Amino acid sequence: MAGISMKDIKLRIRSMESTKHITKAMEMVAASKLRRAEENAKRTRPYFNLIYDTAKVIAAQDSEFSSPFLLERPVKKSLYIVVAGDRGLAGGYNHNVFSLFEENAPKSVSVLPIGKKAVEYFTNHGYEIWSNAYPVAAELSISDSFTLANAACDAFLKGEFDEIFMDYTSYESVLTQTPKLIKLLPLEKDRGEVPQSNDITLYEPDGETVFNRIIPEYLGGVCYGALCESEASEQAARRNAMDSATKNAQEMIDDLSLKYNRARQGAITQEITEIVAGADA
Repeated sequence: MAGISMKDIKLRIRSMESTKHITKAMEMVAASKLRRAEENAKRTRPYFNLIYDTAKVIAAQDSEFSSPFLLERPVKKSLYIVVAGDRGLAGGYNHNVFSLFEENAPKSVSVLPIGKKAVEYFTNHGYEIWSNAYPVAAELSISDSFTLANAACDAFLKGEFDEIFMDYTSYESVLTQTPKLIKLLPLEKDRGEVPQSNDITLYEPDGETVFNRIIPEYLGGVCYGALCESEASEQAARRNAMDSATKNAQEMIDDLSLKYNRARQGAITQEITEIVAGADA
């Protein structure tokens, strides 16, 4: 029995060593992708902040403003743009995004899923899917983001949806990624403290026309920024998950090695005992 037990332990050790090599390789790949994704996320933030502040200033400075993008109306149907990953093995990254959606989504909702996991989740759970045009999050470009934003704006103006939300994951650091839900439309006219400036800005032909032209650009910037943030968050979450898996595999290898050595020592002790007993006999 001792020999069989030792053989089983050796097989498990080899299996765990193989798993450790795989998780370590996946951790290194995720770390490499994370560096690029983190740079993209940082590059998009200045553009988003600039166009966000511009829209906020125009809306706040014009007291006679009456843009349809600011119009609050009874909510009959909502659109949720949900960004998830293309693959699993990323800890709670995908689960956290879907949990945030389930906690906040109204009964009458249509979903625009971005990413393979998002498409799978909402298809399997029977939600109404507004568009399946973006099944692979990693392949979305800036132009895709603005195409998506223009389509969402048109649908809002036509009355297909009374409000639009974006559900994504904000990249805080390598160790911290936070799922967020932001309201895209209608925009709130009072967004708190407006950037102060002594300059007088004139908009041609008028502030409302400029504002309505900016909003699709604003939404496109938000969508692309959310994609970049989500991509960085996914890679960070996968790197952390694979790092934890590698450490767990090593702990199991150490534990199995200890059991193997004990079993081996027990077998040797038993053999010596049998030899001594035979000699005495």
